Amino acid sequence: MKPLLITAGEPAGIGTDCILRAWQHTPQLFKQCIIAAPALWLRERADLIGIDVIIKESADLQQIDCSDTSRLHCWNPLAANVAVDPVTPGQPSPGTARAVITCIESAALACLDNRAAALITGPIEKAVLRESGFTFPGHTEFLAHLSRSNASLATDHMDHVMMLASDQLRVALLTTHIAISDVPASLSIDGTLDGLRIVEHDLRKRFAIEKPHIGLCGLNPHAGEQGHFGREEIDILTPAAELAKKRGIHVTGPLPADTLFSASQRSRFDAIVCCYHDQALIPLKALSFGDAVNITLGLPFIRTSVDHGTALDRVGSQSVSYTSMVAAIRMASTMTTAKT
Repeated sequence: MKPLLITAGEPAGIGTDCILRAWQHTPQLFKQCIIAAPALWLRERADLIGIDVIIKESADLQQIDCSDTSRLHCWNPLAANVAVDPVTPGQPSPGTARAVITCIESAALACLDNRAAALITGPIEKAVLRESGFTFPGHTEFLAHLSRSNASLATDHMDHVMMLASDQLRVALLTTHIAISDVPASLSIDGTLDGLRIVEHDLRKRFAIEKPHIGLCGLNPHAGEQGHFGREEIDILTPAAELAKKRGIHVTGPLPADTLFSASQRSRFDAIVCCYHDQALIPLKALSFGDAVNITLGLPFIRTSVDHGTALDRVGSQSVSYTSMVAAIRMASTMTTAKT
């Protein structure tokens, strides 16, 4: 059985807290898990928050047996020439940025090389990574780039979609980390069609939903109200939905976003595709904050993540919740065994 790889994300943030507390409360969940990070990051945080744990470290992923859940197992992919500054809890440093990026990249490549079954990522501090030359808006875009590079593929089409999922709702995004003023110009018929195609494909392949039904959000109030409040629904979203239907995708919309997330409406759909970040994440987090999982669809491997950030002001405190980490691990494990 191939392992599930977990990256800690920003070592000064709560990623390591979440991993340690998740193991402390649900150790059986880690019987397939290997943490792609220096063991020192976890040992220092375990000492800070008072968790007694044995942590085994290896530089060779293939040699790690993670079936013993009485301890944590770390794969340290850092080469000798990757310098790592000391970690001060709650205070990110550019000196650890290269190590963070290397851990994520190495874990992703292990998934792409079929040495691991899935990737679960902890939260990163994007501003610190950018100071060190990281040019991607976030995990999602970086992992898509690595997947394209690994396959020697270049594409003008959308090839990945950000989804957040909980027991109550799944939402997917046509645009991700961009200014809201840039959203209208970023929408296109082809991009919307690609997004619907990827969501439908992965609902079948990764979630074992035989005939998924997708709801499509309008961009404007009242879904544009026949063009009175904007034409994106008429010019972009409706044509894309019609093309998707011709390809056998069961999609309804564009629909007004203000009513689509009511209990009676959202229950009709296996996923709701949204036009921009907050249109999707506000209802999702209002319903399921702390229990939702971030999933990257369209990748050639499974990637899940927590639904929160680094929470630098809460590092080491008893108030840190590990529930999203548990949900992300469980989701990845479930997705690896999905059958359609």
